[in-house]
Amino acid sequence: MNETMIRLDVEPLTREAFAPFGDVIEASDAAHHFTINGGNTERYHDLAQIEPGLAGRTIVSIFRGQPRALPFTVTMMERHPLGSQAFVPLSGAPYLVVVAPAGDAPDVETVRVFLARGDQGVNYARGVWHHPLLALDGVSDFLVIDRAGEGPNCDEVQLVETGVIDLTR
Repeated sequence: MNETMIRLDVEPLTREAFAPFGDVIEASDAAHHFTINGGNTERYHDLAQIEPGLAGRTIVSIFRGQPRALPFTVTMMERHPLGSQAFVPLSGAPYLVVVAPAGDAPDVETVRVFLARGDQGVNYARGVWHHPLLALDGVSDFLVIDRAGEGPNCDEVQLVETGVIDLTR
């Protein structure tokens, strides 16, 4: 077991800060939006670039995440090399998003942690390293849009040095 742990800073999830890793999915004034259905509905349009990859198809699932206790140690990361993966919270609770750039296996120095509000989703771009679901305040459901198809689409790696997330300072 690795005994080196680095404290990971937590930053608010914003469209600009998350751009290197994918898309933030939220109904905000920054998103392209317009009124439809006779003026009764505001459509926030084309919020994420869903990529099913070659020979893939887009699927919709619900993931039910158990809450994680803090402080939480990040020991591993995963990526989906063949397609993107979007998470949209259905329970309205905040959660953590842990990412590292696409490419070679990440090290803890490249890991970024975002605190997502319960009304913000994320779409991990194809190949972006991320930690599996990190619900915080209770059991939380997420609508997940990702890829089904042939070929292995989940790579996992153990971090050489681990990182710890603690929201208390």
